[in-house]
Amino acid sequence: MDSIINVNGENVQTIEILLLTTLITLLPSIVVMMTSFTRYIISFSFLRSAMGLQQNPPNIVLIGIALFLTLFTMSPVISEIQTTAYEPYIADEISQEEFMARAEVPLKEFMLEQTEQSSLKLFGDLAGLDETQIEEPQDLPLRIVVPAFMTSELKRAFLIGFYLYLPFVLIDVVVASTLMSMGMIMLPPSMISMPFKLLLFIALNGWELLFSTLVQGFR
Repeated sequence: MDSIINVNGENVQTIEILLLTTLITLLPSIVVMMTSFTRYIISFSFLRSAMGLQQNPPNIVLIGIALFLTLFTMSPVISEIQTTAYEPYIADEISQEEFMARAEVPLKEFMLEQTEQSSLKLFGDLAGLDETQIEEPQDLPLRIVVPAFMTSELKRAFLIGFYLYLPFVLIDVVVASTLMSMGMIMLPPSMISMPFKLLLFIALNGWELLFSTLVQGFR
């Protein structure tokens, strides 16, 4: 009888290890698809392109900043998951199924707050969802909420990129027009406009302004 209990216990432990390993493997995808990371990293990439910088700041720096800002933004969600799902599960008060059900609630709330209704309707229609059976947005499955959230995030990130490009494009136009009027056609405008772009960004305290705007966009 003891051997049966031990075998069953080992089987349960093996399943938990497999689930944990799978979760760790999917963690990068979860960070990208279900958090604020996408908006941050795309905005930083647009900023670097708008300033005409090739590899400065390096990709590893931009990813690191995006990860820390994501952790800062998602900290209330993480705290709620820890309180309502993780701690009861560790204390053997709830099952794995209930843990997953509780953990997805704060994530859904966060994603739905940032998701446009048109995106939800689009993926609901593509999935053939009967809207009469959905009383609240929280009742929507993750297979609809996640792609709708990603679509909305991509739209906002590209809109932020458009706003970031405008002042730097104006500098390029002014510099190119000045060089042409002076007859310096062979001189690359980007070489002259780069210091002015950096000066403008530093004068406006650009990094703090960008960080505060992005973070406040989620609140």
